[in-house]
Amino acid sequence: MTGRQLVTSTQNTWCPGCGNFTIQHALKNILADLESQGKSLDDIVLVSGIGCHAKIADYLNINSFYAIHGRAIPVATGIKLANRHLTVICCVGDGDAYAEGLDHLIFAAKRNIDITVLVHNNRVYGLTTGQYTPTSPLGFAGRSTPAGTLEYPINPLELMLASGATYVARGYTKKMDQLKILIRGGLDHHGFACIDILQICATFFPMADYYNAHACEIPEYDRADFSAACEKAREWDYNNNNPIALGLFYQRSFPTFDDRMALQPHEKADREVVIAEFLNSRL
Repeated sequence: MTGRQLVTSTQNTWCPGCGNFTIQHALKNILADLESQGKSLDDIVLVSGIGCHAKIADYLNINSFYAIHGRAIPVATGIKLANRHLTVICCVGDGDAYAEGLDHLIFAAKRNIDITVLVHNNRVYGLTTGQYTPTSPLGFAGRSTPAGTLEYPINPLELMLASGATYVARGYTKKMDQLKILIRGGLDHHGFACIDILQICATFFPMADYYNAHACEIPEYDRADFSAACEKAREWDYNNNNPIALGLFYQRSFPTFDDRMALQPHEKADREVVIAEFLNSRL
């Protein structure tokens, strides 16, 4: 049992049927589990970006920070570097992370900073009434592309694998039990975790029937096998009609950026000594 009311009294303005409800409740249950296992919820920070997903910071009663559009991951990185003992959860949208914030996402994966990124991927800009995002399928007709997009979507799992992420997974909001396992796995993982969460936008991209028909369990293989993970991630490219595998694609242990940063000297005098030693070594 949790010692606090985890869902706030703030009026919820998500549309009925929105996938964000599932993510919120999965997180709420995980937070309650963590507290019952002895972890203080004051040691957990939630950072959100801009978009419908970001309201989750209003609805969960934990430490939180609203970042500007596309900048949630740098804020989460800074929080982790300031206090390595915090558990940092970063909720972002597909437009938030795969468009405006793409470079930050790639560098967070490259650095292996110990944060957990949950991408609320409804494949549309819902808050601004239906423009296409980097994961919208070819031909998507929205407010900004009434005749349909002329671009193929990116494959975020393949991108994260190529960028160096050490925990890569895909969940679906209609599979809440599995989603909870994937998120908890990301929080327990020491390193950069990215979980792409397929969800519907009930108003502008209601894909539940399609996802329900195509979603499947990822088969057993060695999750530390990078090549196998890449091959599995490429099977569904966010555009074709292949089965959509759900689950953990890849996980490995690797030194984190925050751990390496902690080994660096922070005092000016220490830095001067290191610089002098380096310069002397070059003479």
